[in-house]
Amino acid sequence: MKNWIRFFVFTLAGWASVQAAAKPNIVLIMADDMGYECVTANGGESYSTPNLDRLAKGGMRFEHCYSQPICTPSRVQLMTGIYNQRNYIRFGILDPEATTIGHLAKRAGYATCIGGKWQLENGLKGPNQFGFDEYCLWQVTRRPSRYPNPGLEVNSTLRDYNSGEYGPDLVVDYLCDFMERKKDGPFFLYYPMILPHWPFEPTPDSADWDPKAKGVLKGLGRNKYFADMVAYTDKMVGRLVAKLEQLGLRENTLVLFTGDNGTAVGVKSILNGKVVIGAKGKPIDTGNHVPFIANWPGTIPAGKVNRDLVDFSDFLPTVCDTIGATVPAKLRIDGRSFLPQLRGKKGSPRQWTYCWYSRNGGMKGDEYARTQRYKLHRDGRFIDVPNDPLELKPLDTGKLGNSQRKTLAMLQKVLDEKEGTRTRFDLKKYKAKK
Repeated sequence: MKNWIRFFVFTLAGWASVQAAAKPNIVLIMADDMGYECVTANGGESYSTPNLDRLAKGGMRFEHCYSQPICTPSRVQLMTGIYNQRNYIRFGILDPEATTIGHLAKRAGYATCIGGKWQLENGLKGPNQFGFDEYCLWQVTRRPSRYPNPGLEVNSTLRDYNSGEYGPDLVVDYLCDFMERKKDGPFFLYYPMILPHWPFEPTPDSADWDPKAKGVLKGLGRNKYFADMVAYTDKMVGRLVAKLEQLGLRENTLVLFTGDNGTAVGVKSILNGKVVIGAKGKPIDTGNHVPFIANWPGTIPAGKVNRDLVDFSDFLPTVCDTIGATVPAKLRIDGRSFLPQLRGKKGSPRQWTYCWYSRNGGMKGDEYARTQRYKLHRDGRFIDVPNDPLELKPLDTGKLGNSQRKTLAMLQKVLDEKEGTRTRFDLKKYKAKK
């Protein structure tokens, strides 16, 4: 009898292990202030991104992924799958009542971890309350240095470093350790990066790196070090991928890389021979056109370029679709899964994306809908984006061709349907506890 019991226990344990291994791990990476033009695989000519380029070569590169124009709105949309007009309160806060991608992954049996930049308040327990088992973050309850000799918050503990440590390295150390500890899976790792956000400072790979630097350096050298910081962003991505390979998890892990908004204002870069000037915070193309690369060896066809529209509401349903998590109907999310496209199928691509944007909340914001080429603002400006990226010369809607008129009508219908859907929030009720 005892032998039968042992056999049953071992069989059950083995079955559970197989089931866990069958569920793919997810590593979702989001750079901070790194627009589409910063990645060499996209045609960028100003920076070095060999690790991202390898991910693109071995996976799928999207040409039309759109975030919000600035960080908090993007984080809220990505984590909830809902457009900002329905759940955005104000800069630096996530609605304490929100259901997040972390919650849904955890309910599906995943170990969850977030590392990098938080900037969503709700106190030291906030990351846990939003579905993350573990965290290693900057800016949960304070804003010390994020780069040399930083101050981080790790699972409700404030940690200050004073021996030449570099914030991004410490975060990736933690994330690699998490994957090591959870290698029997499945796990969901969300890495909203600290890099390459201002202040632009030397990295440990810069010739003039100073391990004794203290505090925030106030943008030393202005844009001089931005290229170094993009290179270090790429390096951090490479470290995570290398760890997955070391653990033998690469073919069972979907890696997604994007950016939270456009490059910092005024940063000049070259994309396919043309100058691109960063426009973070502005509702123009270079304010929210971001890189997006998906890599999953053996599942995503290698070397593919996808022109489908993707926006930040789509990441939650795609991750949930991939891991078998149920998205409650009551959430009424706006996103749609692009998992079929990742598998090489046509899927159900978007015809349009929508943006409601107000950095500081309130009832009014910039609002527009767009296709890959055309963009319609709430005030009626109709933009041919590739030919007018700075949106200085709206098209004369009285002189449109037949195809343009159809696109205009479609986008107007989107805006009409969204009109009046902005949710009014009581800031006293929703104010986060620090």
